[in-house]
Amino acid sequence: MGGLDQAAVATLVERARRGVDEGLTPSCQLALARDGKVVLSEVLGDAGADTRYVIFSATKGVVAGAVWLLIGEGTIDPGQKVVDVIPEFGANGKDVVTIDQVLQHTSGFPRAPMGPDVWSDRQKRLQRFAEWGLNWEPGTQHEYHPTSAHWVLAELIERASGIDYRDFIRVRIAEPLGLTGLRVGVPPEEQGDIASLVATGEAPDPDELERLTGFRELPLGEVTEENLLRFNEPEARAVGVPGGGGVARAVDLALYYQALLHNTDNLWDPEALADGTGTVRNLFPDFLALGAPANRTRGLVVAGDDGHAAARGFGHTTSPRAFGHNGAGGQIAWADPESGLSFCYLTNGMDANLLRSGRRGTSLSSKAAVCASEAT
Repeated sequence: MGGLDQAAVATLVERARRGVDEGLTPSCQLALARDGKVVLSEVLGDAGADTRYVIFSATKGVVAGAVWLLIGEGTIDPGQKVVDVIPEFGANGKDVVTIDQVLQHTSGFPRAPMGPDVWSDRQKRLQRFAEWGLNWEPGTQHEYHPTSAHWVLAELIERASGIDYRDFIRVRIAEPLGLTGLRVGVPPEEQGDIASLVATGEAPDPDELERLTGFRELPLGEVTEENLLRFNEPEARAVGVPGGGGVARAVDLALYYQALLHNTDNLWDPEALADGTGTVRNLFPDFLALGAPANRTRGLVVAGDDGHAAARGFGHTTSPRAFGHNGAGGQIAWADPESGLSFCYLTNGMDANLLRSGRRGTSLSSKAAVCASEAT
């Protein structure tokens, strides 16, 4: 484990093991990478090194990388209105929405439906775009768009590149970077190595929840246990939901974030990459970060230096420049330009206590961020 503080690594692994021992995470993988190489790969519980996990919203960081490729090539302009590329989208006042707003979760349709009844049919998806309305004026506030925004980004990728968004991610990102486990959309016959999702734990105490968030019950929207567990279905995994249906191993995402740190093989236009990983454009309050500024770029979250990095999932010890994206169930993926580390934690345990899984993520990120030693 060259370049790592082995005592810090032991502390990190022990914290991950606690979830397995408590029965909250049937299995998990964690990985650290540095200088473009995996320096730690650990598997705990009922899984193997080649087991893949549904990564939920950590998929968004990969889709963002695909969009940045096209921005760098000049085939997507973030300032352009979505309707100029996808005419079907413009109904019901959405003609004012820009691609930039979609990338930043300020586009005004956070709860627009796109369910399993239309997922797998592009024409039905386009018809659903036309049916969507706006909850508020685009660009005036932030609300996390669990899946809706990324269906729009997927269609933008297809129209800009001329190929299916799932194929684009595979041939332009996963394969060039050697990320053999990373896929968005997996055919049923190739799903045998994907860990089944398991519901664990109980919902958080309403009194504690109210004290921390002001709500006695979390407004989960789409991110319910029932909807998460649908990704055990072969059909759902095959669709490749762009906002939350990717699969990967922890080492795949750790190496993906190394690629973002180092622009491996000059895959991205340097300006587009630097912007996507470092330029914060959305500072509106974020309910999911307990009211802290969203600190979002065109596709990712940045830890920041305002004291709210932990609420954003980065822990207490990453640098303010750390960037990444978490996922439901406690998935974590980020890179820190200051230490050169990237970290990923994946699990198939869907703990109903979101406060507990959030604290676990904060703790793991805090412990991972201090694993770098001076020697590399």
